[in-house]
Amino acid sequence: MGVQCVDCVAEAAAQTRQPRTVLGGQVRAGAPVVTITIIVINIAAYVLQQVVPGFTSHWIFSPRIDSHDYVRMLSTAFLHASITHIGLNMVTLWFVGPFLENALGRIRYAVLYLVCAFGGSVGVVVIAQLTHSWPSGVVGASGAIFGLFGAVFAVMRRMGGDIRSILTLIVLNLVLGFVVANISWQAHVGGLVTGAVLAAAYAYAPRKWQKATAWVAPIVVVALLVLALRAAYAAAGL
Repeated sequence: MGVQCVDCVAEAAAQTRQPRTVLGGQVRAGAPVVTITIIVINIAAYVLQQVVPGFTSHWIFSPRIDSHDYVRMLSTAFLHASITHIGLNMVTLWFVGPFLENALGRIRYAVLYLVCAFGGSVGVVVIAQLTHSWPSGVVGASGAIFGLFGAVFAVMRRMGGDIRSILTLIVLNLVLGFVVANISWQAHVGGLVTGAVLAAAYAYAPRKWQKATAWVAPIVVVALLVLALRAAYAAAGL
């Protein structure tokens, strides 16, 4: 009976090229780990909102009061206003997230989600300054999830898929944001644009530049978001 040494097997495995998707994401079997982690964090944050006094007020983003508070701009995307609010967002994330996690790979997908969450908050500030209507506070993952909608559109377009379904989903949800009260459509718009731009950079990068783009593109997008944020606050005198 033949026997292989453990070190030889490990070395051979390290030298074996891992299969990758068309967009450069590493193919992984099993559960969508990043999507599940994001859902767990959101649920944990919602539980803390219910049991810890002042938790929501400590982490919520109030655009006019918390100017330039980048931590709150991100943390507010993990807070929710009700069980229905978090339920709808998490179900939507579960249906959309695994596709992107598989296509882009775990790291790029996680970065995409966080950048879209930030982009949603920036969208709130920019549109508030343009309309001179400042909300007292915004919570929810919908800005980040709209970013995933934009990312799915960009990825499907790059892969030659049918984009009609995702376009219909985007339009319907944007319309709901305008006609249903207490929905931050501004965050939806900010997240959507951010996700589409960043995912397009990921998707259309030449294969030899995919690794570099995975790091450069988010930095560039975040820099542009910060510039837009600073310009909006400066125009508002904040």
